[in-house]
Amino acid sequence: MPSVRDIRRRIRSVDNTAKVTNAMSLIAASKMRRAQNSVLEGRPYSVKIQSVIAHLAAQPMDDDAGSQPLLAVRTVEKSTVLMISPDRGLCGGLHANLNRRVGNFILEQEVPVQAIAVGRKGRDFMARTNQDLKATFTDLGETPQLIDTNAIAHMIIESYSAGETDEVYLAYTNFVSTMIQEPVIEKLLPISPAELTAAESVGYIYEPDNLAVLQNLLPRYIEMQVYHAILEAIASEQSARMVAMRAATDNASELASDLTLTMNKLRQESITNELLDLIGGQIALEG
Repeated sequence: MPSVRDIRRRIRSVDNTAKVTNAMSLIAASKMRRAQNSVLEGRPYSVKIQSVIAHLAAQPMDDDAGSQPLLAVRTVEKSTVLMISPDRGLCGGLHANLNRRVGNFILEQEVPVQAIAVGRKGRDFMARTNQDLKATFTDLGETPQLIDTNAIAHMIIESYSAGETDEVYLAYTNFVSTMIQEPVIEKLLPISPAELTAAESVGYIYEPDNLAVLQNLLPRYIEMQVYHAILEAIASEQSARMVAMRAATDNASELASDLTLTMNKLRQESITNELLDLIGGQIALEG
């Protein structure tokens, strides 16, 4: 049975932990708001450029279409997964859920899979499971700009253009709401053409031509999709950390209350025993 002093020391330790987790929750909440705004502002552009690229890819091309490496559709002999994960922990089961999703995806593939890790948690997971890790990017910060992520997009473009990989998947945590963050895996390359009706296929005229527009837009599309996925991952991370730290604060407060109740019972029991000893001694003296 621990003494009153031991319990008091433990209560002090739990209270200090609650102060730290509460501060982390407040910091994450302020960062979450900025991250959410960035995601919501970038989604319309990301969705629109994806729609335009899919529409362009479905248009009839001339014979020079084969000169664009990013349009090549090859027999899949090797895949690449770009995994975007947090640099730090203390965000609940966010990175564990993403690791499980990516791990299952890699196991389901019938061809070798190489990985590009963005974030320390993804890098550690790939190293721990002995995956073919091609490159690692860390310390992008909590408010990265498009120029900060261009190196990642250019590595993907060069790898696919050189034939080092035949398809590229994007794995990240999609921000749904403050309480919900969903790990997703999306195909980035090759481009999946949209299914157009007869009217839609002749609805637009692109100048100078379809292929020229597509060639100029494809690199921008890759850069934007990678950048937006990183923004989604950051918003998810801050939301998950805020929720996790708030839950930790509540649990610490509840534990401190339980320990205080236990300490009071021990003190009451100690006082009762001392009173009984005094009363017993007094009766013995009177006898």
